[in-house]
Amino acid sequence: MSSTVPPFTWRSIILPAYLPTFVYSIGEGAIIPVIPVIATDRGASLALAGLVAAMVMVGELCGDLPAGWLVAKVGERAAMLAATALTLGATLLAVLVPTVWALGVGVFLIGFASAVFGLARHAFLTSYVPSRVRARALSTLAGVFRGGWAVGPFVAAALLTWTGHANGVFWVLVGACTLVAVILLVLPDPERVFGAVRLAREASGLTATGSVARVAGGTDASGTTDAPPPGVFRTMVQHRGVLARIGTGAGIIAAVRASRVVILPLWAVSIGMPPEQAAVVIGLSATIDFALFYTSGQVMDRFGRLWGAIPGLIGLAAGHLMLALTHDAPGAATWFTIAGLLLGVSNGLTSGILMTLGADLAPKRHPAPFLGAFRTIADAGAAAAPLAIAAVTSAVSIAAASAGIGVLGLVGAAMLARWVPRYVPHRARG
Repeated sequence: MSSTVPPFTWRSIILPAYLPTFVYSIGEGAIIPVIPVIATDRGASLALAGLVAAMVMVGELCGDLPAGWLVAKVGERAAMLAATALTLGATLLAVLVPTVWALGVGVFLIGFASAVFGLARHAFLTSYVPSRVRARALSTLAGVFRGGWAVGPFVAAALLTWTGHANGVFWVLVGACTLVAVILLVLPDPERVFGAVRLAREASGLTATGSVARVAGGTDASGTTDAPPPGVFRTMVQHRGVLARIGTGAGIIAAVRASRVVILPLWAVSIGMPPEQAAVVIGLSATIDFALFYTSGQVMDRFGRLWGAIPGLIGLAAGHLMLALTHDAPGAATWFTIAGLLLGVSNGLTSGILMTLGADLAPKRHPAPFLGAFRTIADAGAAAAPLAIAAVTSAVSIAAASAGIGVLGLVGAAMLARWVPRYVPHRARG
């Protein structure tokens, strides 16, 4: 029977997986830079504007667990349509009700919907893409997200130049959501189409690499074909060991990666670097990061997940420690440039690692509840990092904050080196 299973092709996932993601990310990337501007225009203080902008991450963190339940309950396309509808409604609330609270609620709901949208794509690729190319598929998904977020601000800038009103940028997200809905409704349901491929593989008792399909706990996947999807909290209890160990490592990766976005602009200010020079360094760092997304997937597929995770985390830790040790050194701007480029390379090497590890560990028949729990831990780390940096900077110094993040990165690398070989399948772990 295995000879009748259609072979995997990259072309088969471009439209159902990557195109809606890219369009949605353009809309989201367009509004994120202008949220603080709109908040201050509506009378918010600088601190309150920052809080409103942070509601995106808070909403995403709060949405991860419900997203796992929803995707398992209604399927991936229906969940994406629901996320698109929620984003559309939240955007209209934020733009049509000209108050700070409406903006905050709208931004929170956009983050919540983004969690559902992202998890649905993650679950789809986890279920359909063969393990031999899984890292490349998921790192490409990460690259598509980043590409959309890179294009979005330019669209916003063009619209701002044309209209002169920051509120008008929200209509970019409205248009993106409308286009995503049309794409999802016009294309065949990918879960139904590609689900047949997955069932054929399970019926043959083989994975794409020719071995018996197994879930993270080691049970035969074919034995769960008719089982209903488990609940999110039941899944968390069943997989508490792997979530506590590798999940914590994933949270540290997310925290160190999120720190980079906060540390670099603050560092440039603290050493008195001209804004235009700092922008060039940060832009180069982001460009290198984006350029490496497919390379990261190739490394992880060919050599194993640890070959992306460990060098990336060590590089991120080294970049933070370099900053901490050179704040008051001669040539601080030069050290800042070197550290910024190192952080960009290192972050690029970890592109897609969190989604790939989640896909490797998730039960193959019903991955969404596990992925919801796994992504919650990662997003908690990403949300905690900026708060920790602010707290340590206020209490001690920005150098102490950067050093603390660097040490945390080394701890995360040690944790992954210890636990990935235990839980991740041999072919993938490195």
